[in-house]
Amino acid sequence: MIRSRPRAVRRVLGAVLATFALTVSAACSSGGGSHTAGSGGSGSGSGGAAKGVTITLWTRAATQSQTQALVDAYNSSHANHVVITSYPNDQYPAKIASAAGARSLPDIFTSDVVFAPNYAAQGLWTDVSSRFASLSFKDKVAPSFIKAATNGGKLFAVPHDLDLSVMYYNKTLYKQAGLDPTKPPTTLAEYAAQARAVAKLGGKVHGTYEGGNCGGCIEFTTWPSIWADGGQVMNADGTTSSIDSPQATAVYQIYRSLFADGTMAPGAKQEDGTTWLSALQAGEIGIAPGPSSWLNLIEQKGVDIGVAPIPGVNGGTSTFVGGDVAGISATSKNADAAWDFLSWCLDDQAQVQVVAKLHEIIARTDLAQNQYAVKDPNVVTINQVLAKGQTPYALNFNATYNDPQSPWTTTLRGAFFGPSLAGALSSGQTAITASLKQQG
Repeated sequence: MIRSRPRAVRRVLGAVLATFALTVSAACSSGGGSHTAGSGGSGSGSGGAAKGVTITLWTRAATQSQTQALVDAYNSSHANHVVITSYPNDQYPAKIASAAGARSLPDIFTSDVVFAPNYAAQGLWTDVSSRFASLSFKDKVAPSFIKAATNGGKLFAVPHDLDLSVMYYNKTLYKQAGLDPTKPPTTLAEYAAQARAVAKLGGKVHGTYEGGNCGGCIEFTTWPSIWADGGQVMNADGTTSSIDSPQATAVYQIYRSLFADGTMAPGAKQEDGTTWLSALQAGEIGIAPGPSSWLNLIEQKGVDIGVAPIPGVNGGTSTFVGGDVAGISATSKNADAAWDFLSWCLDDQAQVQVVAKLHEIIARTDLAQNQYAVKDPNVVTINQVLAKGQTPYALNFNATYNDPQSPWTTTLRGAFFGPSLAGALSSGQTAITASLKQQG
């Protein structure tokens, strides 16, 4: 999920990633051996990094703000020094590709988590399995991100900048519609019923909204309901689609009916993500799923907003865990120093005093109710749903799902607006599977 546009949608829209097959042999430590805590903080497992080392780090513009805050805090308290370089989002994948081919990657580079399987499989990152295993809080680090950055049983990157999908509801409109603003939906059926209740207010008010012409938007907001009901959208290897399932059918039947009866704002049919956030900021949408990074942006417009987990048709909750991972490049000569920074970023001090203080999403499930989060129940809700989330894995994810011409975009359009839901999911599953198997 690329955060390529204003923060409203930048975490969930895919940038086109050119397929390349690069194999870079590791030119530094694979992370084996014993690692002891160093300047990275308690339980950091930094490996006794040398002092006074300059660490180079690349990121894309979408994640520069949080990365810069972490870099500044680290540099002010450590002998080592991190130098950050940011690149435009649409240029970033090509920059990594060319640098990998020239063996001139920086010590650390970040990546959209959905591209992590590609980079790990191509050997662009150093194996950090042993280093990560030495962290005292290793079992508390965003599990879906760890899974996405694991290849062949080895870990190659760690969480860096997270975003989750949640349900937003307008408390003011709920009160006007006679709904209890303290009782958000616990099932997708309740979501639909509450949206319809708000829609009856009429005028410019609509019950719900979606990015109906945006593959990244819809995967981010509807797949959690499928997961909450025990379904999956594809197999664990990311090579076969299972979108034509009873769970998916039930989910998309609800969304389909909301558009058909006018509960969903008509603009949703052509929404490609560019005005997705502004629809909720206007205060005219009763309830809608979206990225957790929207919270402050909606509140800044004076909307009395509530946050709830995304439910399944039959209850339960889940979330799409998106954002960025960071790994040590396979050509780095400063692997220990680089790990000192990465492990520090996951430590309590950085997660709470930098990330949580900025009202960003922490990467640790055990710090959900930190001193900054507890001041806002919405933030606590967002933090708590992290442990229930998933990050889908597929080597050909972008071309299959996020590209505007992807088979998934065609499938969702048919599921939401086409003549036959069953036909859209059946033909979509075949086309998506064919795309997933094209792994370069």
